[in-house]
Amino acid sequence: MRTPIRRISTGIDVGTHTTRVVIMEQVRGGIPRIIGTGSAETKGLRHGYIVNKADATQSIKNAIAQAEKMAELKIKNVFLSVGGISLESAISHGVAIISRAGGEVDEKDLQKASLEAERNLSNITNKRIVHRTPIRYKLDGKEVFGTPCDMIGSKLEVKMLFITYLDQHLQDLIKTVEEAGVEVDEVIPSPIAASQVALSKKERNVGSTLVNIGAETVSIAVFENDVAISLQVFPIGSTDITNDIALGLKIPLEEAESLKVTKTSGSYSKKKLEEIIQARLCDIFELIESHLKKINRNGLLPAGIVLTGGGAGIATIEDLAKGVLKLPSSVARPALANSGKQPVKDSSWLVAYGLADYALTKQGDFKKTNWGDVWGTMKSWVKPFLP
Repeated sequence: MRTPIRRISTGIDVGTHTTRVVIMEQVRGGIPRIIGTGSAETKGLRHGYIVNKADATQSIKNAIAQAEKMAELKIKNVFLSVGGISLESAISHGVAIISRAGGEVDEKDLQKASLEAERNLSNITNKRIVHRTPIRYKLDGKEVFGTPCDMIGSKLEVKMLFITYLDQHLQDLIKTVEEAGVEVDEVIPSPIAASQVALSKKERNVGSTLVNIGAETVSIAVFENDVAISLQVFPIGSTDITNDIALGLKIPLEEAESLKVTKTSGSYSKKKLEEIIQARLCDIFELIESHLKKINRNGLLPAGIVLTGGGAGIATIEDLAKGVLKLPSSVARPALANSGKQPVKDSSWLVAYGLADYALTKQGDFKKTNWGDVWGTMKSWVKPFLP
């Protein structure tokens, strides 16, 4: 019987609280499915950057080993997410004069305009660009919907979003992951990775905001016309809610975390517990509202707010977000991920899941005969019989 040709992809999300690994498989003619997941408590990180490389490496190894055991294979290459307070975005503009005979715009003109926009970036010392996307094109002063390739004109303008990350932190993270025994193929900002599976194409088109409430940071990415138009990270997270509960009820941190997660008040005042949680969540949503006002999108996103991350599991969070932001609000539920061996249980897995899904997309469609895949499959079959 012919061995099916398949592709494997792996995403690693090294969060401040938990490291998560998702392994996906796509067989020729089939749909992508999750075949392995692994998680481990993250040690050695603070606000998204490495403070103890040995501890962080061990956390990554533990998560990888768990995913490999479930998938029954050894992974070699991964897509890695970056997040935390080092993640920033900037808007820049570039111009290219069309030099081709007849004034027809081609890919080289798009690249020239993009490079000009990059050169016009300011304040990026010690930073590395980890994502770039065109938000809008103009040809001879008129806005172009879609790509301007093959159109006729003399002056091409582009408005681009650049997402940057501190270079030192990026290199530390990549080295730490590679010391765990895998090679990093590509680095993707966490909000961009999560949007791959948390938002539908329609939501990204009409206008939406993806909010990830992590342990120590909250990140937001705003989408319109199927592209990210803004990104912001705030140094506040669900750990702050835990600390507030511990202080307000005068209880240990472990007990405060349990109250936050289980949503039960036990012998404590339920009203007081809810007031503590809502006060901190209101702080978070007011920061988001302030950013949306800054980019002129407050109250103007038809698809509203989609909440992800560990903090998104707090009860009543949807209603509170809707009340503060005056926008439709929902918690991302990764139901489409449940076709594999191990379902993705909640939205805290969406970054790793999105990375693996994006990695499969990057590989393109299956060709009629992919001799690289064929040779790889033959080697894996013959290897056990070799001396």
